[in-house]
Amino acid sequence: MILHLYFARKFALTLLAILAVIGMVILMIDMVDELNRFDIGTISAAEALHLSALRVPAELYNVLPLIVVLATVTLFLGLARTSELVITRAAGRSALRALVAPVGTALLFGGVAVAVFNPIVAATTKQYQNASSAYQKGTTSVLSVSAEGLWLRQGGPDGQIIVHAVRANPEGTQFFEVTFQAFAPEGRPIWRIEAASATLVKGGWEILGAKRWAFGPDSPNPEAAALQQDRLTLASDLTSDRIRESFASPAAIAIWDLPAFIAGLERAGFSARTHRIWFQMELAMPGILAAMVLLGAGFTMRHTRFGRTGLMVMLALGLGLALFFLRNFAQVLGENGQIPVALAAWSPPAAGILLSLGLLLHLEDG
Repeated sequence: MILHLYFARKFALTLLAILAVIGMVILMIDMVDELNRFDIGTISAAEALHLSALRVPAELYNVLPLIVVLATVTLFLGLARTSELVITRAAGRSALRALVAPVGTALLFGGVAVAVFNPIVAATTKQYQNASSAYQKGTTSVLSVSAEGLWLRQGGPDGQIIVHAVRANPEGTQFFEVTFQAFAPEGRPIWRIEAASATLVKGGWEILGAKRWAFGPDSPNPEAAALQQDRLTLASDLTSDRIRESFASPAAIAIWDLPAFIAGLERAGFSARTHRIWFQMELAMPGILAAMVLLGAGFTMRHTRFGRTGLMVMLALGLGLALFFLRNFAQVLGENGQIPVALAAWSPPAAGILLSLGLLLHLEDG
């Protein structure tokens, strides 16, 4: 038990140290990117640092499996150089038993990452999007989904237009039971339109079965002056692609809120396959981290006197990178509907664990 705790502590400290180093590197690189992304004088160095700090958690979370395989290689190279692995094997511990603590630590770390770090990443991602939009001071378009339907906000120098619809078609071009509400820049309501349906075409909306109310000092009784129109055209620079892109990225939604968001998305008439894939892959995160530990250990749990250490390290990192890209490739296939959601999310960690165990049994106990 003491040996397991020793290995677990060393692996945890190594993992945290590599996380800190890579986090600092990402922060510096991303700060330069933020300064280049905006026009000169738009943001200061402090504001660029603030934006970069908001992006670091998401960037670290995306490459977490690669960080784990790097920590595994670092751990076992250190244990091999100090002959601690040799002593462990001489004491009667097999390679698989020596891996119990690192694998258990990776599973625990993966569970904490999904349960705790994932909501932090979602919160910082939203703050980054809001701060970036505020610095750009341009036209914004934000789409959100709730139990009441979907809400679309389009902003510009002339004010805001809020669009609410009970449901829409999957392409994001036709909306049903729609309400348009326009507000002046100072927040004063200007007009309101309620319609049976609205179709998004090039250059604006084609609204059917509309009723329009005007608000302001010239309209003391908006209901009395309301207009009924069978067909109405409303100018807009929105497109169906922009509307679909306005959906909250799965990474910007905490995993605890994702099931409700998926249900609301499907209730509104949109496909939630991308979010379902993301949700399942988040649940499979501890498995992929465990696979990375087994994969890294399979090539580095050997004494340095055997030679070819550099080659083994390169093989471990290369196969870890291959498994990482296999996971991303399976995610793309799942989002495109070419393979089932469960297969896309769970096959990479299952394949990684089984192949790594086979490699370990062959190299260490074969």
